[in-house]
Amino acid sequence: MKNQIEQLKRAKNAVILAHYYTPAEVQEIADFVGDSFYLAKIAKQTDADIIVFCGVQFMGESAKILNPDKKVLMPDLTADCPMAHMVADGIIEEMRAKYHDLAVVCYINSTAELKCKSDVCVTSSNAVKIVKTLPNKNIFFIPDRNLGSFVAKQVTEKNIILNDGCCPIHAAITGSQIEAEKEKHPNAPVLSHPECEAEVLALSDYIGSTADIIAYSRNSQASEFIVATEDGVDYKLISDNPNKRFYYPDPRPCCAGMKLNTLEAVLSVLEKEDKEITVDEDVRHRALIPLDRMLEFAK
Repeated sequence: MKNQIEQLKRAKNAVILAHYYTPAEVQEIADFVGDSFYLAKIAKQTDADIIVFCGVQFMGESAKILNPDKKVLMPDLTADCPMAHMVADGIIEEMRAKYHDLAVVCYINSTAELKCKSDVCVTSSNAVKIVKTLPNKNIFFIPDRNLGSFVAKQVTEKNIILNDGCCPIHAAITGSQIEAEKEKHPNAPVLSHPECEAEVLALSDYIGSTADIIAYSRNSQASEFIVATEDGVDYKLISDNPNKRFYYPDPRPCCAGMKLNTLEAVLSVLEKEDKEITVDEDVRHRALIPLDRMLEFAK
């Protein structure tokens, strides 16, 4: 299958982008592997005719918004992120009416429709930097309350209003699970994603995006780590650090949507070109504005 995928990529001038949370064998055959921010940048820079995006639906949408003339395919169109939809109808309009000088800051983990109603997108890699840079005093952070709360603690000069959304996978990690791992591995630093709940972040030695966690573990002198994020990152962590050990909360955090990206599905979509992401042109134009602002702010 890997050989067939390589042949089809070359024949069709296709590029495969994969998120760190996809299965190891998919990351292995991808041309680029990264977090949401990195993959958004790569999607805009690629000269491929076809983008195969191994991730969840909002990622494929973002790639299509940034590349309207390219064919964007997903191995499984049902791969979705529950958090991407977690903004109540009318709440953005209500907040704009209530707060003067409001910026709606939208985590990239959101639908195209939510991006349309936002002023700028962010990822966990650049959220603090971008919110600091914005001229607005009032910030409505959607959809993730945990990342929004983390940003609020770093940017105390802003009035950050939180939305009641979350990543179910990260939110399911508990402080007691982390404490249990710390008892078993007392010398292991705890590395956590800011989508985790406050009780987990309070027990953490380092908090950062998936890419930040990877970089921290690579540069650290520690030989073992407790990792509070989705377990797909284990492939990259072990690849970069074959002599280090990585432990996860029990049960291991696993995103079912990400795991729908299988080798069989990648091969099938390259052969048939049948699972194409489409975005309404008006929606695309409006959603492009906050995505472009994100890329500009993050420079």
